[in-house]
Amino acid sequence: METEREIMSRGRRRTHTKCCEIGFVGWSSSMCLSVGSTSTAVTSPRIKLRDGRHLAYKELGAPREEAKFKMIYIHGFDSCMHDSFFFHNLSPALLEELKICIVSFDRPGYGESDPDPNRTPRSIAFDIEELADGLGLGPKFYVIGFSMGGQIIWSCLHYIPHRLAGAAMVAPVVNYWWRNLPAKLSKEALSLMLPRDQRMLRVAHYAPWLTFWWNTQRWFSVASYISCDPNILSFQDKEIFSRLGFNDLNQAYARKQGEYESLHRDLMIGYGHWEFDPLDVQNPFKNSNGSVHLWHGDEDMFVPVSLQRFIISKLPWVRYHELTGSGHFFPSLMVDEIVKTLFVGED
Repeated sequence: METEREIMSRGRRRTHTKCCEIGFVGWSSSMCLSVGSTSTAVTSPRIKLRDGRHLAYKELGAPREEAKFKMIYIHGFDSCMHDSFFFHNLSPALLEELKICIVSFDRPGYGESDPDPNRTPRSIAFDIEELADGLGLGPKFYVIGFSMGGQIIWSCLHYIPHRLAGAAMVAPVVNYWWRNLPAKLSKEALSLMLPRDQRMLRVAHYAPWLTFWWNTQRWFSVASYISCDPNILSFQDKEIFSRLGFNDLNQAYARKQGEYESLHRDLMIGYGHWEFDPLDVQNPFKNSNGSVHLWHGDEDMFVPVSLQRFIISKLPWVRYHELTGSGHFFPSLMVDEIVKTLFVGED
């Protein structure tokens, strides 16, 4: 495995991009791969995987060889390695006190990580394992994922449990079509979403080959996830964004390889047919040598809290933290607490 180091990118600012209107070109995957893509120089350090793809990454905190806690952060939808709350909001004092090394990376198809046309819930777990091995993080490491990145933690727990020292899912996305979710509960939870988002998720699940076309056509409203519609934000989320501002995110960088490989493949995988059901996942820490945490706000308008409550009722070994009055972006307000709870058990 090779390490490719170039100059670390700096100071990228988010610029809103328009979806190109391509009609029924969305039917053709080979065509979609090139739509909206750009050819720009790679500016981030990258790891080369066994299949020849590269993952771009960045690091924060203690040097790997000196760190007491080594953690990989998994970003969410329409995001990238530069958007980590755990980079920007973790207090320097805690970072130094616990000697934490944080690795954040661009998931396949985002930012400067190569797309994976064969990506599945299984493959991303092994990409993370290869990243850890390529950086020499040791036999065990921690993982924290936010939103769609939180959903990926289930894959890590299922496919590479022996490599985990602990895990935290923060406002994790739930696939409404996971096999063990009661149909009535899933239907009720999905009905809480905006109508345009319900349509988009159904397309991603039942007709994934139409996902790109659906989200770029002009006859129906674009999904709020993609258009950044404030109607999808809770009261707390709106307060958070009024302070942070959308311009602090890195949308242009995240989408630099085209929206098909970043946004739309993410939707097809996240809401598609999974090879396993997270409700069948076994506790990887039966000897109490680690812990799994799930944090969720009871006013999250992206992921209804009723789904998390059901999952936790079936997996009591997951330590559940439900936050009253919180929406989807609460971690920006409590990064230290989430990290400290995972690493040293303070709750």
